[in-house]
Amino acid sequence: MATPAQHIKFALCIDNENADDLEKGKVYQVIDDASAARSGYIRVIDESREDYLYPETCFVPIDLPNDAKKSLLA
Repeated sequence: MATPAQHIKFALCIDNENADDLEKGKVYQVIDDASAARSGYIRVIDESREDYLYPETCFVPIDLPNDAKKSLLA
């Protein structure tokens, strides 16, 4: 049976040139947003613990083991 953590997505920040509130090299939780994706953006939970849109070129999607996901969500 699938656990909730299995369905949560994460991305690694690879560029924060025009997004000072992102940390390059940090892993962020991704919130599905089809409308944003069509416009070239990704919605992530940032340092403020709120979700915001950033250019998708700032991130690469990563696949994490469930234990790692649970740890990041704790």
